[in-house]
Amino acid sequence: MTLTVLVFLPLAAGFVQAFMPRPLNKWFAASAAVGVLGYSIVLLAEYPSSGGAMKWATDHMWIKELGIHYSLGVDGLNLFLILLTTVLWAAATIAAALRDWDRPRLFFFHMALAQTAVLGAFVAQDVALFVFFFDLMLVPFYFLIGQWGERRRVEATTKFVIYTLVGSLLMLAAAIALGVLSAKGGQPLSFDLKDLTQRTLSGGDQEWIFLLFAAAFLVKMPAFPLHGWMPDAYRATPMPVLVLLSGVLSKVGAYGFLRIVLPTMPNASVHFQELMIVIAVVSILYGSVLAFSQDDTRLIVGYSSVAQLGFITLGIFSLDPKGAQGAVFQMVNHGLVIGPLFLLIGVLALRARGSEQLSRWGGMAVRAPVLAALFLIVALATLAIPGSGNFMGELYILFGIFDQKLAYGIVAAAGVALAAVYMIRFYERSMHYRVGPEVESREITRWEFGLIAPLVAVIIALGVYPNFVLTRSEKSTVSKLPQSAARVADR
Repeated sequence: MTLTVLVFLPLAAGFVQAFMPRPLNKWFAASAAVGVLGYSIVLLAEYPSSGGAMKWATDHMWIKELGIHYSLGVDGLNLFLILLTTVLWAAATIAAALRDWDRPRLFFFHMALAQTAVLGAFVAQDVALFVFFFDLMLVPFYFLIGQWGERRRVEATTKFVIYTLVGSLLMLAAAIALGVLSAKGGQPLSFDLKDLTQRTLSGGDQEWIFLLFAAAFLVKMPAFPLHGWMPDAYRATPMPVLVLLSGVLSKVGAYGFLRIVLPTMPNASVHFQELMIVIAVVSILYGSVLAFSQDDTRLIVGYSSVAQLGFITLGIFSLDPKGAQGAVFQMVNHGLVIGPLFLLIGVLALRARGSEQLSRWGGMAVRAPVLAALFLIVALATLAIPGSGNFMGELYILFGIFDQKLAYGIVAAAGVALAAVYMIRFYERSMHYRVGPEVESREITRWEFGLIAPLVAVIIALGVYPNFVLTRSEKSTVSKLPQSAARVADR
């Protein structure tokens, strides 16, 4: 019941605000998002600091004939991803409430539906239920981009839907095959992860099912070469929605590898380890190079996300305990950094007559030292300066990959240097240099500070005390690794 409330509370609030008068409805939606955040903080406080077993588990037969369970649970693997979701949703909903929208009730309803879908995917412990919530995400984001989007929103929405829908269909086929082919020897049909991890598939079956899941998750992240929807979608998506699209939705794909793919298809995960590492390394280098060459600030951050998600994939498929822990920690760090980065782009664009082109910015720090300081902290965290959470996440990932695939680790390490190049360029050209012809340098407002400063405070806190996440996530994360890889790591 505890997790059912967590998942469906946003949707219930979305229905309620749809019948409320303006502008009360948008502030009710923002208050509800903050309430869901408070609920997730209570769960965090009650979760044991040593991590371990599944908490608040719910398991009821949903569709008996198909072996589908309504199974929910929280462990160290998804605990902080749930918290990340509620943190960024609260910030994005408040940011959206500060603006006027056409059809605001419908807008905030879709925001609420999207949060329910994401939370459902993170807590689902049944593959069919995970697929249901995974596919449900597409519906609200289709409308949020298509109806309230900006530049070339129709083309962006079309491309986004085609990529993600194809990925979802591939995953649906993979999920059905995983359940059906696992039900052998008189075993009942089941999609519950507890059952699937105790059953075995032949090597050939594992391999083609793995590739279908991988395609769906790599599209969602996105990773090279399945990122084609990203540039247009990032340009068109309203800024509060973009915070969620980049900060939260991309993590669902990475989470799917750890929650579903590695424990149910261990042999295929080992077999395709090198392929996934190559994809990760290419994503790191490709994203970093393109981030350096962009003038559109949204795409600077967008391509940097491709690179960062490459690091996360690298940690997962190091199949090493340290690498996997680093990947989980980096998922949280990336979301916490990418959220304020996009919010800062929106703040800075207001000071440049709406322009989001880096070439039209400059001199923003002249009369805005607090704004410049907040931006500097986020920029330094993005490039993984020592003392930041990103530094610890990337350090764990590099330790993991060096232990398993040294040559790939050396190449991937170049991405750390490239991140410094594009983020320093971004910061210097916006905050310093000659003041742009259309730039009005002014200090951050109270509302802007109230949105961004708490996220920056969490970034600093995780940099100072990363063990708060690492100790709670260790057991659950390491348990998902293929046993053969874990034994290699132990040697």
